[in-house]
Amino acid sequence: MQDIKIPVLEEFYSIQGEGANTGKPAYFVRVGGCDLGCRWCDSKETWFPEEHQWIPISEVVERILHTPARTVVVTGGEPMIYNFDSFCYEMHINNINTMIETCGAHSFSGEWDWVCLSPKRQKAPIDLAYKLANELKIIIFEDEDYNWAELCATKVDKNCKLYLQPEWSRFKINRHKVVEYAKLNPQWNISLQIHKFLEIP
Repeated sequence: MQDIKIPVLEEFYSIQGEGANTGKPAYFVRVGGCDLGCRWCDSKETWFPEEHQWIPISEVVERILHTPARTVVVTGGEPMIYNFDSFCYEMHINNINTMIETCGAHSFSGEWDWVCLSPKRQKAPIDLAYKLANELKIIIFEDEDYNWAELCATKVDKNCKLYLQPEWSRFKINRHKVVEYAKLNPQWNISLQIHKFLEIP
Protein backbone atom coordinates (compact mmCIF):
# COMPACT_ATOMS: atom_id res chain seq x y z
CA MET A 1 0.00 0.00 0.00
CA GLN A 2 1.15 3.52 -0.76
CA ASP A 3 2.47 5.23 2.37
CA ILE A 4 0.84 8.62 1.94
CA LYS A 5 1.12 11.39 4.51
CA ILE A 6 -1.62 13.18 6.41
CA PRO A 7 -1.41 16.42 8.44
CA VAL A 8 -1.80 15.23 12.03
CA LEU A 9 -2.68 17.79 14.68
CA GLU A 10 -2.77 15.26 17.50
CA GLU A 11 -3.20 11.57 18.22
CA PHE A 12 -3.94 9.93 21.55
CA TYR A 13 -5.61 6.95 23.21
CA SER A 14 -8.68 7.95 25.20
CA ILE A 15 -12.45 7.48 25.53
CA GLN A 16 -15.05 8.44 22.94
CA GLY A 17 -16.87 11.29 24.63
CA GLU A 18 -19.94 11.88 22.49
CA GLY A 19 -22.55 10.35 20.23
CA ALA A 20 -23.59 6.73 19.84
CA ASN A 21 -20.23 5.32 20.96
CA THR A 22 -19.89 7.37 24.14
CA GLY A 23 -17.69 5.61 26.66
CA LYS A 24 -15.84 3.40 24.16
CA PRO A 25 -12.03 3.32 24.46
CA ALA A 26 -10.51 4.48 21.17
CA TYR A 27 -7.37 5.85 19.59
CA PHE A 28 -8.02 9.30 18.15
CA VAL A 29 -6.33 10.75 15.09
CA ARG A 30 -7.17 14.42 14.57
CA VAL A 31 -6.13 15.74 11.19
CA GLY A 32 -5.58 19.36 10.19
CA GLY A 33 -7.48 21.07 7.42
CA CYS A 34 -11.09 22.22 7.15
CA ASP A 35 -12.87 24.36 4.58
CA LEU A 36 -15.97 25.15 6.66
CA GLY A 37 -14.74 27.48 9.39
CA CYS A 38 -17.65 27.12 11.81
CA ARG A 39 -17.70 30.15 14.09
CA TRP A 40 -18.27 27.96 17.15
CA CYS A 41 -15.56 25.42 16.26
CA ASP A 42 -13.63 24.24 19.33
CA SER A 43 -10.73 23.01 17.16
CA LYS A 44 -9.88 26.11 15.12
CA GLU A 45 -6.25 25.04 15.25
CA THR A 46 -7.17 22.32 12.75
CA TRP A 47 -8.18 24.74 10.01
CA PHE A 48 -4.74 25.21 8.47
CA PRO A 49 -3.05 21.95 7.42
CA GLU A 50 0.20 23.69 6.49
CA GLU A 51 0.75 24.39 10.18
CA HIS A 52 0.77 20.71 11.12
CA GLN A 53 3.28 17.93 10.66
CA TRP A 54 2.58 15.69 7.67
CA ILE A 55 3.14 12.17 8.96
CA PRO A 56 3.31 8.90 6.98
CA ILE A 57 0.26 6.76 7.66
CA SER A 58 2.57 3.84 8.49
CA GLU A 59 3.94 5.76 11.48
CA VAL A 60 0.45 6.51 12.79
CA VAL A 61 -0.53 2.86 12.38
CA GLU A 62 2.59 1.75 14.27
CA ARG A 63 1.72 3.95 17.24
CA ILE A 64 -1.86 2.68 17.31
CA LEU A 65 -0.64 -0.93 17.38
CA HIS A 66 1.43 -0.17 20.48
CA THR A 67 -1.75 0.60 22.47
CA PRO A 68 -4.61 -1.67 23.61
CA ALA A 69 -6.94 0.16 21.21
CA ARG A 70 -9.37 -1.95 19.19
CA THR A 71 -11.09 1.10 17.71
CA VAL A 72 -9.69 4.17 15.98
CA VAL A 73 -11.61 7.42 15.50
CA VAL A 74 -10.48 9.78 12.74
CA THR A 75 -11.67 13.34 13.21
CA GLY A 76 -10.58 16.84 12.44
CA GLY A 77 -10.79 19.31 10.93
CA GLU A 78 -12.31 17.43 8.04
CA PRO A 79 -10.73 14.01 7.40
CA MET A 80 -12.30 13.39 4.01
CA ILE A 81 -10.14 16.07 2.43
CA TYR A 82 -7.53 13.28 2.41
CA ASN A 83 -7.33 9.69 1.19
CA PHE A 84 -7.74 7.08 3.92
CA ASP A 85 -7.85 3.93 1.78
CA SER A 86 -4.50 2.59 2.97
CA PHE A 87 -5.11 3.66 6.56
CA CYS A 88 -8.39 1.73 6.81
CA TYR A 89 -6.79 -1.26 5.07
CA GLU A 90 -4.01 -1.37 7.69
CA MET A 91 -6.49 -1.01 10.52
CA HIS A 92 -8.67 -3.84 9.29
CA ILE A 93 -5.84 -6.32 8.70
CA ASN A 94 -4.95 -5.67 12.34
CA ASN A 95 -8.57 -6.20 13.47
CA ILE A 96 -9.09 -2.60 14.54
CA ASN A 97 -12.48 -0.99 13.96
CA THR A 98 -12.49 2.25 12.00
CA MET A 99 -14.73 5.20 12.83
CA ILE A 100 -14.87 8.62 11.27
CA GLU A 101 -16.52 11.93 12.05
CA THR A 102 -17.13 13.99 8.93
CA CYS A 103 -19.23 16.86 7.66
CA GLY A 104 -19.91 14.71 4.60
CA ALA A 105 -19.25 17.46 2.05
CA HIS A 106 -16.34 15.65 0.36
CA SER A 107 -15.85 12.39 -1.54
CA PHE A 108 -15.36 9.36 0.67
CA SER A 109 -12.25 7.21 0.88
CA GLY A 110 -11.50 4.26 3.15
CA GLU A 111 -13.78 1.55 4.51
CA TRP A 112 -15.37 2.68 7.75
CA ASP A 113 -17.09 0.51 10.32
CA TRP A 114 -18.90 3.54 11.71
CA VAL A 115 -19.65 6.88 10.06
CA CYS A 116 -20.70 9.78 12.25
CA LEU A 117 -22.13 12.43 9.95
CA SER A 118 -22.06 15.90 11.49
CA PRO A 119 -23.31 18.12 8.64
CA LYS A 120 -22.93 21.88 8.63
CA ARG A 121 -25.33 24.33 7.03
CA GLN A 122 -22.65 26.28 5.15
CA LYS A 123 -21.64 23.25 3.05
CA ALA A 124 -24.21 20.46 2.79
CA PRO A 125 -23.20 16.78 2.62
CA ILE A 126 -23.06 14.87 -0.63
CA ASP A 127 -25.78 12.26 -1.14
CA LEU A 128 -23.42 9.37 -0.44
CA ALA A 129 -22.65 10.75 3.02
CA TYR A 130 -26.30 10.50 4.05
CA LYS A 131 -26.44 6.91 2.76
CA LEU A 132 -23.31 5.85 4.63
CA ALA A 133 -24.17 7.54 7.93
CA ASN A 134 -24.62 5.25 10.92
CA GLU A 135 -25.11 8.25 13.15
CA LEU A 136 -26.37 11.76 12.42
CA LYS A 137 -25.11 14.29 14.95
CA ILE A 138 -26.33 17.87 14.69
CA ILE A 139 -24.60 20.54 16.76
CA ILE A 140 -27.16 22.94 18.25
CA PHE A 141 -25.74 26.45 18.38
CA GLU A 142 -28.88 28.45 17.57
CA ASP A 143 -32.57 27.76 17.07
CA GLU A 144 -32.24 27.48 13.27
CA ASP A 145 -30.19 24.32 13.80
CA TYR A 146 -33.32 22.36 14.73
CA ASN A 147 -34.72 22.94 11.24
CA TRP A 148 -31.40 21.84 9.77
CA ALA A 149 -31.51 18.73 11.92
CA GLU A 150 -34.94 17.78 10.67
CA LEU A 151 -33.97 18.36 7.04
CA CYS A 152 -30.89 16.15 7.39
CA ALA A 153 -32.88 13.46 9.17
CA THR A 154 -35.11 13.05 6.11
CA LYS A 155 -32.08 12.04 4.03
CA VAL A 156 -30.43 9.36 6.17
CA ASP A 157 -31.27 5.66 6.35
CA LYS A 158 -34.08 4.66 8.71
CA ASN A 159 -31.58 2.79 10.90
CA CYS A 160 -29.31 5.82 11.33
CA LYS A 161 -29.16 7.00 14.94
CA LEU A 162 -30.17 10.63 15.45
CA TYR A 163 -28.43 12.94 17.93
CA LEU A 164 -28.71 16.57 18.96
CA GLN A 165 -25.66 17.95 20.74
CA PRO A 166 -25.66 21.34 22.49
CA GLU A 167 -22.63 23.34 21.37
CA TRP A 168 -20.21 23.62 24.26
CA SER A 169 -19.73 27.40 24.39
CA ARG A 170 -23.53 27.85 24.59
CA PHE A 171 -24.23 24.76 26.66
CA LYS A 172 -26.05 26.56 29.47
CA ILE A 173 -28.16 28.52 26.98
CA ASN A 174 -29.19 25.53 24.88
CA ARG A 175 -29.27 22.55 27.23
CA HIS A 176 -32.87 22.93 28.37
CA LYS A 177 -34.08 23.68 24.84
CA VAL A 178 -32.40 20.51 23.57
CA VAL A 179 -34.02 18.45 26.31
CA GLU A 180 -37.48 19.82 25.59
CA TYR A 181 -37.04 19.36 21.84
CA ALA A 182 -36.03 15.72 22.26
CA LYS A 183 -38.99 15.08 24.56
CA LEU A 184 -41.35 16.48 21.93
CA ASN A 185 -39.53 14.70 19.09
CA PRO A 186 -38.49 11.34 20.56
CA GLN A 187 -36.81 10.12 17.38
CA TRP A 188 -33.90 12.29 18.55
CA ASN A 189 -31.41 11.39 21.26
CA ILE A 190 -29.14 13.82 23.10
CA SER A 191 -25.37 13.69 22.80
CA LEU A 192 -23.18 15.31 25.44
CA GLN A 193 -19.43 15.84 25.38
CA ILE A 194 -18.68 13.79 28.47
CA HIS A 195 -14.93 14.07 27.92
CA LYS A 196 -15.24 17.75 28.79
CA PHE A 197 -17.17 16.99 31.97
CA LEU A 198 -14.65 14.28 32.90
CA GLU A 199 -11.74 16.54 31.86
CA ILE A 200 -10.05 13.96 29.69
CA PRO A 201 -8.52 14.43 26.19
